[in-house]
Amino acid sequence: MIPPIANDFVAAESPEGALDHAAALNARGVSAILNLLGEHYHERTPAFGDTMEYRYLAAEIDERDLDASISVKPSQIGLDIGADVFAENLADIVDHATEHGVFVWVDMEDHATTDATLDAVVENAARDGAELGVAIQANLKRTGDDLERLAATDAIVRLVKGAYDEPASIAYSDKSRVDEAYEEHLEYLFREFDRVAVGSHDPKMISLARRLHDEHDTPYEVQMLMGVRDDAQFDLADDGVRVVQYAPYGSKWAQYFYRRVMERKENLLFAARAVLT
Repeated sequence: MIPPIANDFVAAESPEGALDHAAALNARGVSAILNLLGEHYHERTPAFGDTMEYRYLAAEIDERDLDASISVKPSQIGLDIGADVFAENLADIVDHATEHGVFVWVDMEDHATTDATLDAVVENAARDGAELGVAIQANLKRTGDDLERLAATDAIVRLVKGAYDEPASIAYSDKSRVDEAYEEHLEYLFREFDRVAVGSHDPKMISLARRLHDEHDTPYEVQMLMGVRDDAQFDLADDGVRVVQYAPYGSKWAQYFYRRVMERKENLLFAARAVLT
């Protein structure tokens, strides 16, 4: 069953296929975030290779005039090699994307990478003309402080609940407590930021975002994974909400599918529901 399931969750194996997927989304009124699958590289060669592919994606998005952005994982472009390697490759991607008017998202990985990721994002957000955003996880107890730090920069936040099974000393594990934290942080974002990215498939959180937008008039978008509530994505777009689909692609689809599903039992149940429905 893996190949047909992966086809629902992964845009393509090639960059051209991913770009075509973005074009098809645009025709339905939905934007795209393209992410080349790959993570935890311990050598410079694959990190550099993926950096070059993100540069290519930025140029092609511009050339094709797509409503699309790119999203990179820190460990994919060198963080496991060294923070300096990650920062150098991220700056290269951001500079090239800036030349082509393409937004760059930085994914957040487990808690051990948070400080290095935020340091690089804050530094690159200050680059002239850069358009940069970062995923922030509501389940981490430190998130309130991180949002205050980011509020003083030009970076945009994609607020997610958090997919990693973190230690109880630093993260909330109870679903109701994570939901409470997400709501609190979302309210802060709409008050203090110029733009908000709501990374959630939860109808409750999406409805809250709509209410907060009406209250604060802060522009926002809803970001959802490819293959999860696709019909809801198109319905929201038809209703005038800016919707952005996170569309991974590449030959490492099996790793992506397995890792995302097995990270937490909630992910396994969510994926099962998505496939069965």
